[in-house]
Amino acid sequence: MKFDTILVAINNQLAQITINRPHKLNALNKVTIEELSEAFEALEDNEDVKVIVLTGSGDKAFVAGADISEFAHFSVDEGGTLARNGQEILFNIVENLSKPVIAAINGFALGGGLELAMACHFRIASDNAKMGLPEVSLGVIPGYGGTQRLPQLVGKGKAMEMIMTATMIPADEALKCGLVNYVTTQEELLPLAEKIAGKIMRNSSVAISAAIRAVNANFEDGVNGYDVEIEEFGDCFGTEDFMEGTKAFLEKRKPNFPGA
Repeated sequence: MKFDTILVAINNQLAQITINRPHKLNALNKVTIEELSEAFEALEDNEDVKVIVLTGSGDKAFVAGADISEFAHFSVDEGGTLARNGQEILFNIVENLSKPVIAAINGFALGGGLELAMACHFRIASDNAKMGLPEVSLGVIPGYGGTQRLPQLVGKGKAMEMIMTATMIPADEALKCGLVNYVTTQEELLPLAEKIAGKIMRNSSVAISAAIRAVNANFEDGVNGYDVEIEEFGDCFGTEDFMEGTKAFLEKRKPNFPGA
């Protein structure tokens, strides 16, 4: 896959997407959002990929926000369309992807960049990372799911503080409030992501996809997450992975999951 603003590499069932606009601190523009959407959908359909790591190029930024020059003169309708389209073609797709997506935050993750990281299934950060939603300092609010996902991750009070003050928080504070799972050096960030991905890939990809759907169901309006869990749990009993996993356990050996 060849793109103008992102790089995609696949190695040993692990895909890495790198947002590649270092001269713009990897800011999201229309083209980047469209290319990310295309890449994620292609990797979703690629049977040779089990885990995806998302990061930014260079050592300064994961994504330092959206490209403000693209929408500074938008009308009310255009602003609403911008947010809706972005959520539909990228952010919601990432959140609901059947394959785990790990955000490796290397530097600034601000505005749309933090929103993109929060759409991933979980996040790890380098110790120089800074995260925040500074939109109110521009007279607007987060529009790519930030007002919804941040409270889910850090709690309503902390999310309100971060959004209303437009303050960036350092990596260690992000770790304390649950915004990221791990903090490490910049040199060890991608190796840590690969290590975690390796642990994930040893398990049933079918069961992991079911777990993603069950966990996400808890955050959907009008959906009973417990009912979704029961249904997904039952469906697992009809999979080849379940047969192999239980058989391997009883035979006291490591499973060789077929992914079906």
